[in-house]
Amino acid sequence: MRFGILGSGSWGTAIAKILTDNGNSIYWWNRSEADIQYLLNRRHNPQYLSAAHFDITKLHLTTNPAEVIANSDFVVIVIPSAFAEDALKDLDRNIFKGKKIISAIKGILPGQNILLNEYLSIEFAVALNDYFAVLGPCHAEEVAAEKLSYLTFSGIDVKTTTAIATCFKTQYINTIVNDDIFGVQYAAVLKNIYAVGSGMAHGLDYGDNFLSVFIANAADEMAGFLKKAGIKNIEVGHTDTSQASVEQKKNNYAASVYLGDLLVTCYSLHSRNRAFGNMIGKGYTVKAAQLEMSMVAEGYNASKCMHIINKKINADMPIAGTIYKILWENLPAAEGFNIIEQSLV
Repeated sequence: MRFGILGSGSWGTAIAKILTDNGNSIYWWNRSEADIQYLLNRRHNPQYLSAAHFDITKLHLTTNPAEVIANSDFVVIVIPSAFAEDALKDLDRNIFKGKKIISAIKGILPGQNILLNEYLSIEFAVALNDYFAVLGPCHAEEVAAEKLSYLTFSGIDVKTTTAIATCFKTQYINTIVNDDIFGVQYAAVLKNIYAVGSGMAHGLDYGDNFLSVFIANAADEMAGFLKKAGIKNIEVGHTDTSQASVEQKKNNYAASVYLGDLLVTCYSLHSRNRAFGNMIGKGYTVKAAQLEMSMVAEGYNASKCMHIINKKINADMPIAGTIYKILWENLPAAEGFNIIEQSLV
């Protein structure tokens, strides 16, 4: 299996570390030739996860994304969703022919308000059978520190999904496999929105008691959207008792990829969405908070994208809807959370 990575931010760097630690040589795209030379000389990314050091004999670094794709069987796309369309738009329409795509994007592409697999299908004729997603719960910083983490791999071709997951399994990474390609991607988008809200609550000086109720209600709201969108297997604690015990949990993975990812993104100090929301809660404008951060908070654009998408789904989403109004319609955060308080049960 030949892997290529498009994207060199913190999550892209973490994925590069996992793959090379597991003995894989990779092609890796970085926009900056200076950063490439730094990485080759100093063996770590100068911009992100400086604690993660690389065996440079396993790295083929280039500023040309087409070179990465041409030399890879499996292409991991880990570009922030807000920039993905711009990064891919000039590529040849047939460039992904015969390739398997692994999305590590945790957001909606805002240009068309669609998931990456939908964009690749429209623009590059990538079949869903050749598309896979890798989700958490997993923070890049803990991967760099080699703290035990879990990754969920999703694809409708379960055999290939399992083979991909094997390439990521290390002493500090455990893997989970499922076939819910749409559900896990939407869950990853929604948890970022709720994490922004969690940060807002912290910035507004709400305590742990309130936050626990907020997150529990966010999990319920997420499940309501996913069920209305036709997604199954999202009930924590439910197993298929008709199967042998070793198989029971394989049909239900909500505990990790849905609830687990939501919890870590809402609570962790590593969470950029929580940090962004915290600044909004403390009175920063959206623009000021964005300038303060060196990384993209996916939940900002996601809140608008999901607001538009939910006009078709029509799920009851008072929390996500209010976060959207705070971020995009200038609703003061304190007023927004007074509204959210009334919706919690």
